[in-house]
Amino acid sequence: MKRISGAGVPPWTWSGPPAARPPVLPGAPVPDATVQALPGPTSNAAIERLLAGPAGPGTAAVRAFRPRTPSTASPTEQSARQAARESARKDDVRPPVAQDPPSGRDSEVRIPPLYCPDAVRDDPALGEEVNNRLVEWAAEIGIFTGRLERLRSHQFGRLFMLAHPDCDDPGRLLAAARCGLAEWSVDDHWVDEGEDTEPELLGSRLAMTHAVIDPVRLPARYLAQFEELVSRQPVLRAFRSSLGHLSRIASTTQMARLRHELAVMFVGYGQEAEWRSNGRRPAVWEYLLHRYENAFYPCMVLIDPVGGYELPAHEFADPTVRRTYLYAGMANVLLNDVYSMAKEDPADTNLPNLIAAEDGCSLQEAVDRTAAVHDELMHTVEADCAVLAAAGSPQLRRYLAGLWAWMGGSKEWHATSARYQKPELNT
Repeated sequence: MKRISGAGVPPWTWSGPPAARPPVLPGAPVPDATVQALPGPTSNAAIERLLAGPAGPGTAAVRAFRPRTPSTASPTEQSARQAARESARKDDVRPPVAQDPPSGRDSEVRIPPLYCPDAVRDDPALGEEVNNRLVEWAAEIGIFTGRLERLRSHQFGRLFMLAHPDCDDPGRLLAAARCGLAEWSVDDHWVDEGEDTEPELLGSRLAMTHAVIDPVRLPARYLAQFEELVSRQPVLRAFRSSLGHLSRIASTTQMARLRHELAVMFVGYGQEAEWRSNGRRPAVWEYLLHRYENAFYPCMVLIDPVGGYELPAHEFADPTVRRTYLYAGMANVLLNDVYSMAKEDPADTNLPNLIAAEDGCSLQEAVDRTAAVHDELMHTVEADCAVLAAAGSPQLRRYLAGLWAWMGGSKEWHATSARYQKPELNT
């Protein structure tokens, strides 16, 4: 498979019953009954790095470009870091992403190397099967009408094949893909595209969507009116259908987790609608808060049901575990901000555009700073995972390995999907 420079395989392993253990794939360490330490730094060093910071999502990376005090690193350390950055940039051979210049800025923006793992596996036949069945479902439900071939070219089915390497069952992968596409349909029908993208209507529409996700209980005479609305709204039908399919492989607890994460995401959608309605450009800090809520975690929360196991409730709800997987979702959506710039309007709200406006820098500098925020989050996730895996259950170790694999699969998809790599398909 094609590899992208990144963080590599996870520095921890999951040890569980041999029959349930994910397959060992090329390039991955052979798991044993013990938890392996981080390669290079010792496990104590990993704990020290975790305890040392950062204090918040991406805060140190943002501060790094606004120096107020002299660096505490020695000249030798600074030179080594600069040499490593220059070497990484020289090694990156991906083509530049075309971007209309906002306010006279650079006409082309180059995606810098991102600290992220490689995809664990790439099974084109499995990805194609999931994708074809996903497009058939979209046609049946009525989402993306008139855009089905473009949808097919985006290869969402391949995303879920890449993101869940411990599952080779197309039916289970399709269950997750349906949920993911239903989530994307909100964005592509009611927010960015479609015939009805009025931001002032989004709050009401999301309320109706939540009434489908967490089924509303109305008196019979009024329930019929709500059901009539659902029959006319493809996005609502998509959520009802996708959650119905997911319930065949997920426990009631896992379904409740997804409903919660979708509600959080809808809060983020409402925040974005306020910006659009009022023509307001948020500050960088506010946008980072937004991306903590409107991120990829509603997709990532399905790691364990797709894998055929369940992360214990006390570990799922542990504050450090939650911080770790939400940072992972946030990092992945900042990666999306960088890759999606090719298809978006130069005035769209994303982290590079906001940094460029707030700091008065070039768009390329803003993209580089976005990459630094992403990388800081990823280093925090990596350190957290190493510590949590050493103390957690076998299910938690497997979940963390799945989280790491999900980010690698998502990056591979972003780097190759026509949704981001060929802007002409999005016109």
